[in-house]
Amino acid sequence: MFISAPPDSEATARVYQSSFDSQGFIMNLTRIWAWRPDVFDGFAALRAQLMGSSSLSKREFAVLVCAMAAALGDSYCALAWGKTLAGASDPPSAAAVLQGVNAADLSAREQALSAWARKVVTQPNETTAADVARLRDAGLGDKEIAEATLFVAFRLAFSTVNDALGAQPDWQLAASAPAEVVAAVRFGRPSAAQAA
Repeated sequence: MFISAPPDSEATARVYQSSFDSQGFIMNLTRIWAWRPDVFDGFAALRAQLMGSSSLSKREFAVLVCAMAAALGDSYCALAWGKTLAGASDPPSAAAVLQGVNAADLSAREQALSAWARKVVTQPNETTAADVARLRDAGLGDKEIAEATLFVAFRLAFSTVNDALGAQPDWQLAASAPAEVVAAVRFGRPSAAQAA
């Protein structure tokens, strides 16, 4: 990354331990967010709040993040959430979302969410009532549409910080993701394993 890790403190140790507990290793991005553990905690709480009370499924959230990350060119979240989506569906479907193509295994809702996420990232000022109507036609209610949009914007902010400050995807992500997902992520920063 382009900035140094923060000095050791109780707060940074807690952030690092949280990363280790959830991932089995300390993620590279954690060293950026450890400069402001309070903000990192706020992001984690907001993510839990957004996902916890939504009727969108974990698989649908994974579709949103994969489409967002691919549209942004964020290899870090693409690898992490591509692995999640592959586990919730299958590796070819996850790869298809990352490549921006439809997958037979994805529902109409999931395909609509993928297209919406891409447009929110790349053309937020060009969305139309017709775009929202396509989401409704796929079975999404207005609350779900609002939640999906909030989640994409939230993830976009998180990814932008990581990308701008040079967080390199962890080699563990590339090593543990299905081959189809790794092959589909041909954008963004290479993982430590790919760069070696």
